[in-house]
This record gives sequence, structure tokens and C-alpha cells, in this order.
Amino acid sequence: MTTARNRAINRIRRDRTLAAKTHLLACEPLATGDFRTGELTEAAEGTVEQTIFPDERLELVFTCCHPALATDAQVALTLRTLGGLSTGEIARAFLVEEPTMAQRLVRAKRKIKAAGIPFRVPADHLLPDRLAAVLAVVYLIFNQGYSVAPTRGELAVEALRLGRALAELMPDEPEVHGLLAMMLLHDARRQARFRDGELVLLADQDRSRWDTAQIQAGRAVLDRALALRGQGTGGVYVLQAAIASLHAEEPRDWLQIAELYRELTRLTDSPIVELSRAIAVAEQRGPAAGLEIVDRLALENYRYLHSTRAELLRRLGRTDEARDAYRRALGLVHDDTERRLLERRLAELSG
Repeated sequence: MTTARNRAINRIRRDRTLAAKTHLLACEPLATGDFRTGELTEAAEGTVEQTIFPDERLELVFTCCHPALATDAQVALTLRTLGGLSTGEIARAFLVEEPTMAQRLVRAKRKIKAAGIPFRVPADHLLPDRLAAVLAVVYLIFNQGYSVAPTRGELAVEALRLGRALAELMPDEPEVHGLLAMMLLHDARRQARFRDGELVLLADQDRSRWDTAQIQAGRAVLDRALALRGQGTGGVYVLQAAIASLHAEEPRDWLQIAELYRELTRLTDSPIVELSRAIAVAEQRGPAAGLEIVDRLALENYRYLHSTRAELLRRLGRTDEARDAYRRALGLVHDDTERRLLERRLAELSG
């Protein structure tokens, strides 16, 4: 995969060089008497720098996110080709079985071949058509690097680099700034999320280990996103950044967090977002209110539904049901740090 990425970057560089030399040939009649050697060099450099992309990896992501494919296929194929994610990791991100995702990737590759979709850097006026898929790619790379053990931390670093480059490329897009703000705010808590190799939940984290300077930077980027949105409601990434900012406050405003999740659910129609709203509602109005929402969600194979349900049942004193829910979550978990956390919670109930 590294070799393939490097070859793709080299191809982009060759295409730029070819464009620069073609431009020089086109200018050659004017060069006699009108251009000095230094001016020709500047013209060549100006053509080489004419690319609007500040980052070659980001350029590749835009190139791979071709609108001839469905958005989900664009995202999945780009994650597999460039993002460093395995088929299993992508499948879990999309909440499907690994064989199902493998077939989707195969069908996407076949469509590219059959339709003769070119590997070509899109012109700047075509970028907005690809932005939704590119944002999703960066978001899922970050999520994979942030949500699991520190061994995948390089993915979060890569996503932040891509996010910064994207903000430089498209400075007037509020969702671009929203995504970058969200990643900065979450990543600011990275050092506190693990202690001695074990996962530490937000409520138990040592806030002195949070990167306060990065939190301030994230909020500044969020302010930029909100200013670009004007009086309109936030997009999905702006809303998630606003929620992340509220989570960095103490005490947390659970009512506002729940309301932002309600708006996010309206925009996405996502049961996962609704699960997050249920957690906020439980903190605001009690575990019974949260459990009422959780029990309506069709997320039978989603480990976080069962771990959330287990915690709410535990708080309600329904210990046997909580044990069953923790066991169900354990049967679905893939990360060792998450597994050990669930095992500790289950042992506490049994003790």
C-alpha cells in the first residue's frame, strides 16, 4: 500500500512537471526577446506551483473520491487504498459484516475498470462535488486512530494533517473547519484516555493531562466555522465540534449537549447519534429516560449499544440484565483495551 501511494504521488508530480514543460513550450515564441532566462524560470515555477492542493496526500484523496461511484463506495475504497484501514475496520465503521464490505470494494473496483474512470486530479471547480466523501474519509481515519488503542495513533495524526491541509485548501467551507475543530478538541484529550495501557472513560480522566492549548485552538476553529455558517443551523461536523467543546467544560451542560444531538439526529437520521443523545439524556434526566431511548434503537450488533444499556441498567439496580448486556457487548468487541474495560465492569457487578 505504501508503494502504491508513493507511485500515485510520483504520477501527480510527473503530471505537474509535464504541464509546466508544456506551458514553457507554449510560451517559447514569446521568450525570444520578451523573456529573460530568470523570467522563464519563474514562469516554470509558477506553473508547477499552480496546483491548488497544499498536500499531496489530500490531492490523492480528492482524486480517489470520484463522483461516478456512490458516496459510500468512494469513502470505503479510499479508506482501503489510502487510509491505512483494513477491510474489517472499514466494515465496522459502516456497521456491516466484513464479507459484505469486501464485496462492496470488489464491485467498486469493477465499476472503475468497466466505466474507464480516470485517475485524474479534479479541477478546482469540481472539488465541492467531492467534499462530502473527502470529509467522511478524513473523519473515519481520525475515528479509527482515536477510538482504539494508542497503537493506531498515527491515523489520528494523519487525519489532523489532512484536516489542516483541507482547511487551507477550502477556507470558506464551514464543515471543513467543523471537522478540524472536532478532531482538535477530541485529540486534546488523547494523553488522558489511556493509563497504564487501559482505557479511561471521559468522566474518570485526569483533566490536567488535557492539552488546554489545543482545546483553545479547536474552539477558535469552531468559532470560524460558526461564523461561516451565519444564522443557519450547523452541519454535521460543526455540530459534533460544538458537542466536543461542551464535553471539555466542567460541569458539562447535558441539556445543551442533548439538544445538539437531537439536531444532529435530525440531519443524519443515524441511530448511533441517537444513542449518544440517549447518554446525554440519561445524565440530564436519569438512567430510565436514557434507557427508554436506547431500547428503541435497531443496533443489535453494535457493541456500544449493549455497553451503554448495561451501564444504565446497572445504575437502575437491574444487575442481572446489566450482566447480560455486558456479555453481549463483550461478544462484539474487537479492541483489547475495550474488552478489558468491559470485563472489569462485569467483574464489579459479579463482585
